[in-house]
Amino acid sequence: MPQPGWSKKRERQYDHIKDGLLDRGEDEETAAEIAARTVNKERARAGEAKQASRTSTDDISSGRRGGLRSHRGAGGRTRDQLYNEARQKGIKGRSKMTKAQLEEAVGR
Repeated sequence: MPQPGWSKKRERQYDHIKDGLLDRGEDEETAAEIAARTVNKERARAGEAKQASRTSTDDISSGRRGGLRSHRGAGGRTRDQLYNEARQKGIKGRSKMTKAQLEEAVGR
């Protein structure tokens, strides 16, 4: 799904990200979407895109964000990620819970 107007570097980046996601078990469609979004964000951050949203240019880079917000590591999941999981599990009182309480409630 490389886009017209992408440089050879961005096409290689897309393929690399997509292959990594497929190796981790993502389905083809999801892997293609995540890879395209990641490449487009990097293009916006580098000034290669004609239009860029504020979050694309002001947020931390995709690579760093993935490491900080993964399910492992010192930071773990964000409170919002935990809240959404609690909502999916139907946990009552989740809106008043702290991050620590949400972690305990979702059981991971």
